[in-house]
Amino acid sequence: MVQAYILIQTEVGKAAQVAKEVADITGVTSAEDVTGPYDVIVRAEAGNVDDLGKLVVAKIQAVEGITRTLTCPVVHL
Repeated sequence: MVQAYILIQTEVGKAAQVAKEVADITGVTSAEDVTGPYDVIVRAEAGNVDDLGKLVVAKIQAVEGITRTLTCPVVHL
């Protein structure tokens, strides 16, 4: 199981709607709108890195109002 934080920038005024829509995507375990350089922070999980990439590119980035994402895989040191 691969887990990651996905940092999302949105169009102005779209953070709450994006967080709500992303939270309903299978594989997303949480989605919170936040303040700072990013507007939404998502925690997601997938079976492997390829599936994580597909989740981000095909599902999360398809949500209207998202302008940029940054995926940060969780590592256990």
